[in-house]
Amino acid sequence: MFGGFTKDLGIDLGTANTLVYVRGKGIVVREPSVVALRTDTKTIEAVGEQAKKMIGRTPGNIRAVRPMKDGVIADFETTATMIKYFIRQAQKQRSLFPRHPNVMVCVPSGITAVEKRAVEDATKQAGAREAYTIEEPFAAAIGADLPVWEPTGSMVVDIGGGTTEVAVISLGGIVTSRSIRIAGDEMDEAIIQYIKRMYNLMIGERTSEQLKLEIGSALPLDKTEKIEIRGRDLVTGLPKTIPISSDEITEALTDTVNAIVDAVKVTLEKCPPELSADIMDRGIVLTGGGGLLRNLDKLLARETGMPVIVAENALDCVAIGTGRALENIHLFKPRAGSSIRSKR
Repeated sequence: MFGGFTKDLGIDLGTANTLVYVRGKGIVVREPSVVALRTDTKTIEAVGEQAKKMIGRTPGNIRAVRPMKDGVIADFETTATMIKYFIRQAQKQRSLFPRHPNVMVCVPSGITAVEKRAVEDATKQAGAREAYTIEEPFAAAIGADLPVWEPTGSMVVDIGGGTTEVAVISLGGIVTSRSIRIAGDEMDEAIIQYIKRMYNLMIGERTSEQLKLEIGSALPLDKTEKIEIRGRDLVTGLPKTIPISSDEITEALTDTVNAIVDAVKVTLEKCPPELSADIMDRGIVLTGGGGLLRNLDKLLARETGMPVIVAENALDCVAIGTGRALENIHLFKPRAGSSIRSKR
């Protein structure tokens, strides 16, 4: 019975996290896109969650790296190794897997043909029989249950770790889109730089991400929240603890959030009038981890004058959409060269 289900995998190969969707099973792997390398022997020490725990805490001979940057491959060999690890993790879930599954990987809509080929090559090197690519906003729209195949306009804003993808979709294709390399990672970096500038305190990626998740907001909160953080005082060089308020994090995120709002406005300006009317009825759908930033939906609604909805499974939409695309592969094969391209 399971023979037909276990051939194909969908991978949301993100800058921050990688999710693997198994056809017929759903999401079976959800791990950070991090690899820990031994610099002396050039061997892999850890991948995923174990490697993420090492960020900022490694000895001199171990380096925790993110092989994906801004949604594209920054380190080919390490990415191929990471994909191989995640494919193996997915295959542990079911013994009836063939050794070389078909794999569909999502890619940012704004990447070049060379960058797309690098993803396909890395996936094949990792053990895939056939490698397909699907554009992230299209996958996100499928995962968010938008009517992508109908002659009606749907708008999705997918804010991941490395890229923000804004797209208007109709009749199974992207009508107009914008991809900017500003997303969750830039939010974290903006918080680091703000605290460094205001308090002469150096904090790490993990702390800035914690601040964003716990008290971050696109608009000032009705009731200001505070959290204590630890870092290294740049004047004395000693550890120091300071309180940070939600208002300060909102201020730190202003430029990054405004860049995302501008990308949405530019995409709407290019949208055909009929589809704009559809979007006004249906609303703009937010997906991706960055889409969960508090009050971002309210800010976008205020700036665009359109209803904005956060997708139910915002973090998983791209992976779910990639998996569903696999289940309807016959709909994609004739579209080689646009949303999905098969490497033969």
